[in-house]
Amino acid sequence: MKTMGLNHIQINVSDMERSLNFYTGLLGMRETARHGPLVFLESAEGHDVLTLHQTNDPVDGSVGGLQHFGFPVPKEEHAAAVEEARKFGCEVLGVGQHSADVLYAYIKDPDGYIIEIEG
Repeated sequence: MKTMGLNHIQINVSDMERSLNFYTGLLGMRETARHGPLVFLESAEGHDVLTLHQTNDPVDGSVGGLQHFGFPVPKEEHAAAVEEARKFGCEVLGVGQHSADVLYAYIKDPDGYIIEIEG
């Protein structure tokens, strides 16, 4: 099978409005559709889709096999993006460099999912 790429990632969330505030407020995503307990988001400059699924079950973003997912920012804006995440109230787990050309920061979303901000 030869696929045409990754279509979307869906995560469970415990509080839809809190998660929407995080993904639209901090990461600049925009809502594109709602279908029952699902909200579809798209990044401002990409063609990627993140689907939030409201669940009444407990959500623990640190389990389930998902290690992290990432959002790129321009390298020259990376430090400001990390500071913005801190001001937004995010737990910053680590900041550094993968290589001379790639900066990273790992933060947690409201349900504990780890997000990489790459510059």
